[in-house]
Amino acid sequence: MSKKWFVLAMVMVMATTLLTGCLSSDKKPAAKPDAAKTETAGKKVIRISIGLNEVHPEYLGLKKFKEEIDKKLPGKYDIQLYANAQLGDDVKTTEAARMGNLEMTGPSSSPLTGIVKELGVFDLPFLFPNTTVAYTVMDGPAGQKLLDLMEAKGLKGLAYWENGFRHLTNSAHEVKTPEDVKGLKIRVMQNPIHLATWKALGANPTPMPFSELFTAMQQKTVDGQENPIPTIYLSKYNEVQKYVTLTGHVYTPHILIISKKVWDGMPKEDQKVFQDAAYVARDYVRKISKEMNDSQTAKLKEAGMTVTVLTPEQQKAFQDAVKSVYAEYTDKIGKDTVESIVAEVKKASAKK
Repeated sequence: MSKKWFVLAMVMVMATTLLTGCLSSDKKPAAKPDAAKTETAGKKVIRISIGLNEVHPEYLGLKKFKEEIDKKLPGKYDIQLYANAQLGDDVKTTEAARMGNLEMTGPSSSPLTGIVKELGVFDLPFLFPNTTVAYTVMDGPAGQKLLDLMEAKGLKGLAYWENGFRHLTNSAHEVKTPEDVKGLKIRVMQNPIHLATWKALGANPTPMPFSELFTAMQQKTVDGQENPIPTIYLSKYNEVQKYVTLTGHVYTPHILIISKKVWDGMPKEDQKVFQDAAYVARDYVRKISKEMNDSQTAKLKEAGMTVTVLTPEQQKAFQDAVKSVYAEYTDKIGKDTVESIVAEVKKASAKK
């Protein structure tokens, strides 16, 4: 081979290698929360990650939130929504937001108690009698005070969104009394108050990640779980659970939060738009959550589940069985906080 042809061949090999490298670079793994771009086409990127799926009210609320931002601040922010814990579970995304490595997330209040212990008040069983009272208390000064506590921890709480009352499902038998709960292996969040509540009822509470729950119930690793109706229905738990009891034992809200570092870096006028959008989306989520709760309870019956509605006397038996939880955790949460919220609950209930 002449020198001329040898050089030409080498050039072709180098060009092919370079092209192959460029093509393979398009197959990089998804970026982690701390490795994503902060701007796209001149827009500030705001990633919001949640653990629930794209048909859950919380995700639909995020779409509404994005619409409001795009409408009020066109071309300025690229709001990116991530469902199904794509960027991590509630604990991981909250920690990433604290560090400024993720812009926003919307966890349940329960995983946040390790950061702000006072939020544990929402985990106390049978605190709220209904959503009207819950909204009045959370949207009032007492609820805002709890959100404000998050700022010292690197987070800005924008609003309480609907998560709903939690109800019990199981595959063993119908539950009407605390006696029926005894011995059931119930999946719960990794939360000490939830653990104490189910132990007080005689169950065997088993902490496990939400992502593992369906398989655990399918394989009979656990007998049941507790979640709001939309989560039960949209996660298709009727396929692996036979009984649902509308216990309404805990009302824990979702909290839309933004990294304090991101918040502090925003112009004041943008902060107001984000805050207002959080309220608009909050009201939207509450509306569609109620609609879903009502319709999906009926659909669970149609799917073959036995839906048990407790009488006032049966409900009181559950309430009496968990009174020890208040005695055990009031001081741990903060006596002033618990007494303040309980007083607001009584006040709101009297107005109803």
